[in-house]
Amino acid sequence: MTFTTKRAAVSGLALVGAAALLAGCAAAPEESTEGSGEVLDFLPCMVSDAGGFEDKSFNQLGFEGLQAAADELGVEYKAVESAAETDYASNLSSLVDQGCNTIVTVGFLLAPAALESALANPDIAYVSIDDTVDQDFDGTTDAENIEPIIFDTAQAAFLAGYLSAGVSQTGVVGTFGGMNIPTVSIFMDGFAQGVDFYNSENGTAVKVLGWDRAAGDGSFTGGFEANDGARQIAQGLIDQNVDVLLPVGGPIYQSAAAAITDSGREIALIGVDADVYVTDPSVGPLLLTSILKGIDVGVHEAIVEAGNGNFDPTPFVGTLENEGVGIAPFHDWEEKVPAELASKLDDLKAQIVSGDIEVESYLAQ
Repeated sequence: MTFTTKRAAVSGLALVGAAALLAGCAAAPEESTEGSGEVLDFLPCMVSDAGGFEDKSFNQLGFEGLQAAADELGVEYKAVESAAETDYASNLSSLVDQGCNTIVTVGFLLAPAALESALANPDIAYVSIDDTVDQDFDGTTDAENIEPIIFDTAQAAFLAGYLSAGVSQTGVVGTFGGMNIPTVSIFMDGFAQGVDFYNSENGTAVKVLGWDRAAGDGSFTGGFEANDGARQIAQGLIDQNVDVLLPVGGPIYQSAAAAITDSGREIALIGVDADVYVTDPSVGPLLLTSILKGIDVGVHEAIVEAGNGNFDPTPFVGTLENEGVGIAPFHDWEEKVPAELASKLDDLKAQIVSGDIEVESYLAQ
């Protein structure tokens, strides 16, 4: 599968952090919100995945990109939330009926509904976050009016895994996800690869619980809600002596944070998508780092391009090289991370970019 790195604006995860500063006060609209400035004849729209626009993570980053683009273009926008997979098709149909010119679908699970809508409405531009919309698996997007924006987060997760192994005192780290789909498991697998690499370099035997690379399976909640089920899975990992925990799936980190707090132990939490230290200060003291995806920057540029008549369906994949993915600062953990370990992460990033270290993923070229 061939992708390009055409979007220079994505090479700036510092922008992700800056946008996230507004996250605490960002409210999700049910219908439309008006931008400012000169109004174009252009209506950008968005459909969320489960979790909603206030998940302080994946959907929220997409929504912030929509807001920023609409403001820059001086147009209104429409955004609708999906509570379940059964909402996808009807939400898309509603936006088509309301005259949307560009529709962003936030999430891997929306791909089938996005494809059906795109094929039925070839004059509308679609932007698919986290899926190439290649339902026939021939290596190309299945509709000419869909632009995929995807992220090889295994590369950044590799760094987080190496870091976790380096700071672990118990020699046991853990991860769990919302659903076993590629955009979730890519974090977990990259994390495990980083731990394995640390072990091979340092002669250690740090264990990873919650993900089995050989089986391609692990611990999953079955959804993306911060509920008792997610908390029980986190507790089960904590009971096995983990002292670093990576929950992958939007709000489920909140359940992990609650379990960590109740344990009374020093257990580091790793966030995903956004810098969770910024988007959710309530869990800030627990966070070792976050594995970042430049969703907001990618959405912003795709909508601005479309609004200016320059929609480009060429797929984009975020990597460490173009800074579409990365890891957040250590924040409150800064003094607990040895300088030598922090410096090593910089070296590892350079080796991944150069190709000297190959991180396996379904998006690896």
